[in-house]
Amino acid sequence: MIKQLLIASTLLFILLANSSLMAEDVKKDNYTTAILHTSKGDITIKLFPEQAPISVQNFIDYAKSGFYDKTIFHRVKKRFVIQGGGFTEELEHKEGHDPIVNEAGNGLHNDRWTVAMARTDEPDSATSQFYINLRMNSSLDKRGENAGYAVFGEVIDGKYVAQDISKQRTEKVAGFNNLPLESIFIESVELR
Repeated sequence: MIKQLLIASTLLFILLANSSLMAEDVKKDNYTTAILHTSKGDITIKLFPEQAPISVQNFIDYAKSGFYDKTIFHRVKKRFVIQGGGFTEELEHKEGHDPIVNEAGNGLHNDRWTVAMARTDEPDSATSQFYINLRMNSSLDKRGENAGYAVFGEVIDGKYVAQDISKQRTEKVAGFNNLPLESIFIESVELR
């Protein structure tokens, strides 16, 4: 009887240890924040995988691959948005993955400090580019025939960095209407 109890408790210990390891493994892959290490400082973004699973996974895939490293903020509009994640300092467009489905209308709004996927006029055209809202931009939400832009995160630290980026002087250069005079880089993206 004692031998059976020892075997049972050993098996239980092994099962608990394995389930604990599996929970840690799942937690490692279940990122909830991303830190943009920029040339102006760090911006920490809380991700919303429950509301925007496709957009969040898309962002994570780009971040994990190093795609965002050394890309620039190429669109800076004071009191509107800062946008990046798709161009090099030489203004070369980086080829990304296939476009994703637009998750606008997921209950998240383009409120101040939220982060959303940038896209073309085609609703399901977002790839790597994203923007940070610097004000309440309800015109970017899904409404009626307006397809909207999918929010997938929110800045929770480093708002002053985003504001600093938004205050940079800009110029109009071949297809870029609000390009900062000084290149502002995303050095890397750290996922946690």
